Amino acid sequence: MHRKKNFFSEIEKLFADNSRISLREVADKDVIQNNTIYIAPANYHTLIEKEGYFGLDVSDAVWYSKPSIDVTFESAADIYKNRCMGILFSGANQDGAAGLLKIKNNGGLTIVQDPDDAEMAEMPLSAIHIGAADHVLTTEDIFKLLQL
Repeated sequence: MHRKKNFFSEIEKLFADNSRISLREVADKDVIQNNTIYIAPANYHTLIEKEGYFGLDVSDAVWYSKPSIDVTFESAADIYKNRCMGILFSGANQDGAAGLLKIKNNGGLTIVQDPDDAEMAEMPLSAIHIGAADHVLTTEDIFKLLQL
């Protein structure tokens, strides 16, 4: 989810009310914890770094997005290889498709929201069209798989 800087979002409350997993916004050099959902901060790309922590990056937007899920997926694929899983949901551009394909090509598991179930189908369709999806599932089926 692309969030604007200095724009209040209720995403944290939404997840807290509907998930058993804790949620927090990423800060630079945060150690990656198990059983935690992380949200990328506005206006920073979020990288997964070798030592098991996050890095924040201020480079240019990718597909008009900052944070870009491609940047995060690609860095996660580099670090975790076949132990990585990427899930791509609804969105209005192609951000995420190339990064998801890198996860798949590195032996990781990739899941794409069914475009018919998505509010905006372009992101999932982009991933499907380039062969980045191991599985195409509805949101409900993704949540069941993750047991959220």
